[in-house]
Amino acid sequence: MENMIYIPNMNVTDIDLNLLRAFDAIATEGSVTVAGERIGLSQPAMSNALARLRALFDDPLFVRTPRGMRSTPFAQQLAQPVREALRLIQGALQQHAGFDPASSGNTFRLSMSDIGEMVFLPGLLERVKRAAPGVKIEVARISIKDTHAQLEAGELDLAVGFLPGLTTGMRQQPLFREHYVCMLRADHPVIGAKISAKQFRQAAHVLVSYAGTGHQVIEESFVKEGLDGRIAARVPDFLVVPMILARTELIVTLPSRVAAVFAQLGKFKVLELPIDMPSFEVRLHWHQRFHQDPANRWLREVMAELYAEHA
Repeated sequence: MENMIYIPNMNVTDIDLNLLRAFDAIATEGSVTVAGERIGLSQPAMSNALARLRALFDDPLFVRTPRGMRSTPFAQQLAQPVREALRLIQGALQQHAGFDPASSGNTFRLSMSDIGEMVFLPGLLERVKRAAPGVKIEVARISIKDTHAQLEAGELDLAVGFLPGLTTGMRQQPLFREHYVCMLRADHPVIGAKISAKQFRQAAHVLVSYAGTGHQVIEESFVKEGLDGRIAARVPDFLVVPMILARTELIVTLPSRVAAVFAQLGKFKVLELPIDMPSFEVRLHWHQRFHQDPANRWLREVMAELYAEHA
């Protein structure tokens, strides 16, 4: 093959990384002395490194000429792969050492429900863009099974929500505790400033079915209370709920923060539930493989601060 580099009788374990740094410096500077100054080695140390390189590769590598040290054909062939390898190693070490949000161009991919999108995504984007203008955020809604697999593979960075099924191999951080409330249109013809247990039981309900999330507790509570027959409509997320409530007498049970966002529209009222329903904890989830990753850790800290402010 025309571009193949042949190194006879050589094992990669024979190569000292510092020798490759010396090689790259000489190839770049064309001078042993200047190359030594660039990487912080004395003239004798550089001469020793060059001698070891020549013995290792069985090639002169650099020949002294009136115009400085000139590369042999073999050294010319070797220069670019060595430089690229050193660049990759340096980049990996810098990434492990820390994460600089101001200069980063990372793309973070998050799994977040419509609740998270409505309540927290605008604030998250505002904060990220202020601290890290080159960083990009992608949000996806993924099944719990796929979320677990993608977090493990690194295809997702973080998952946010009430996700009790995300356990194996995962790290978690509580963000805030939440509870459910009842919401209905502001001019509801039957229910006023409070809702009694009797009114709640007689009302027709719209149920948001979140497969694979902890919000299935709503339907479980309805079944326990014998209210499953009062479910008049099922929808897959909360975004359509305001339009339904505005044109019907249906009521909905939903997390208080989501209700607060809808209530800002001025067309709805939010009431305490007249039946018992357990509260829940919204958590941040990531795979343990990325627990020490500086970029992942930075985004977790940003989100924890943001959620703490909302809480």
